[in-house]
Amino acid sequence: MRTFGLDSCAFLVVALLVYCGSSTCSADHHEKPTNVVYIMADELGYFEPGFMGGQNIKTPHLDQMAAEGMVFRNLFAGSSVCAPTRCVFLTGKHSGHTSVRSNGGGTPLRADEETIASMLKPLGYATGGYGKWGCGGRDSTGVPENHGFDEFLGYYDQVHAHTYYPPYLVRNSEEVPLEGNQGLSKGKTYSQYVIHEAALNFIRTNKDKPFFAYLPYTPPHGLFDIPDDDLAWAMYQDKPWNERARYAAMVTMLDRQVGEVLSLLKELGLEDNTIVFFSGDNGGADYFKSPRHPRGVHSANKHPKTGVEYRGTKRTLYEGGLRIPFVARWPGKIKPGTVSEHMGYFPDILPTVAELTGATPPDDIDGISLFPELLGAAAAGREQPRHEFLYWEIMGQTAIRQGKWRAVRPKQEADWELYDVENDPSEAHSIAE
Repeated sequence: MRTFGLDSCAFLVVALLVYCGSSTCSADHHEKPTNVVYIMADELGYFEPGFMGGQNIKTPHLDQMAAEGMVFRNLFAGSSVCAPTRCVFLTGKHSGHTSVRSNGGGTPLRADEETIASMLKPLGYATGGYGKWGCGGRDSTGVPENHGFDEFLGYYDQVHAHTYYPPYLVRNSEEVPLEGNQGLSKGKTYSQYVIHEAALNFIRTNKDKPFFAYLPYTPPHGLFDIPDDDLAWAMYQDKPWNERARYAAMVTMLDRQVGEVLSLLKELGLEDNTIVFFSGDNGGADYFKSPRHPRGVHSANKHPKTGVEYRGTKRTLYEGGLRIPFVARWPGKIKPGTVSEHMGYFPDILPTVAELTGATPPDDIDGISLFPELLGAAAAGREQPRHEFLYWEIMGQTAIRQGKWRAVRPKQEADWELYDVENDPSEAHSIAE
């Protein structure tokens, strides 16, 4: 075996470093940029999907996604209602710093406010959004095409999004007529089919370049409508649930569409360099309450097996108003079947995407990257940092989560309440005194 002296070794090391400094040997040159797909379900309850313990609603594709990825048990929404939570998600700021702080539909993003999409554009990313925007109507400073999106198709105003048979959708501020639709529950063209197909086409069209696909899908929120010939409805139409069955079918339809996104990524050979996130948008509603089911028949905020309840629902800043199902999948990067207890929230998504893609995040964000939690401390080169506290405010309500403590002021003139949620997860006994 031939040996080398120190001088020879030093020469070889220098030569190797010079050679690897060229683009031929660069790891970054060979590794494709990371694609990002984020699917956000509108008002899906924390305990409703199967992977979170739900028993009524079939979610096989989400359950498989969870088995192949990482489930976060304590990743909270940005706010307790549609528009503010989307603004927090897009900007990386908590709701004390964002521009959209009400849910009336009239408050837009500021003209100069950066989003995940505008952050990725300088890196050559294609950026598409499909579903509910909620951060500024047409002719406002908040339209998505002015905040980094090449295309956004869906509902700009969240009130418009309450119907699945609207006369039109909006693409880059232009109306897209939907044939035969009269609004509310009357029409021929189911809007979610149109939105979902546009999202799949965006991925197909941009398969050869890096992309960010933001899919804030509207089901199951709004009017509980699904076409009678949808395969998901066939699973529930014989249930004695009436409207409750329509809701369940919408969630199963959404689950099928998540599966179609994942299948398309695999078909195009993209899944190994695409991270896919799925979450709710804010806390669930206790839909279809009855004396037998005081927290709703589908148990949005009550674990169907253990009976553990989270206080409140959407529109409140208690745990039930902010807890969302959250899962991330990235084959070969995220360890399958893992569960994270890390406590974070929507402001963390922007800095996470920045680190995953090599983008530069804005200076004025409140989030912390989840990169070490997702890929492990060894891959990240550091341990996962923790928030000192999480913060929310909306329309006079304020809440702070700090470790096991949750402080809530349910309205501006009310006294503060304090809960030890480790020992009192239902926030039943304030110990503020």
